[in-house]
Amino acid sequence: MTGNEVIPVERIQQSIYLIRGRRAIIDADLASMFGVPTKVLNQAVKRNLERFPEDFMFQLTKEEKEEVVTICDHLSQLKYSPSLPYAFTEHGAIM
Repeated sequence: MTGNEVIPVERIQQSIYLIRGRRAIIDADLASMFGVPTKVLNQAVKRNLERFPEDFMFQLTKEEKEEVVTICDHLSQLKYSPSLPYAFTEHGAIM
């Protein structure tokens, strides 16, 4: 994303899920909004872990991943990924 692009509110709203009682966006959706591969987003986060406490970001469990994949057709590619996705809360997404 170049900074000049606008993401429709509907796209953001459709990417928000209630996980562990918190509204969160899955890393693949957030990366797509920023126009980068998920791997690149997660590498940047790992280089700056001190900026992402648990109330900003958390890793899904295997069961949570399976539930997200079942509910969200557009995340079906996660089904075959050996890694567990991250979920970003509002503050984590802004960071």
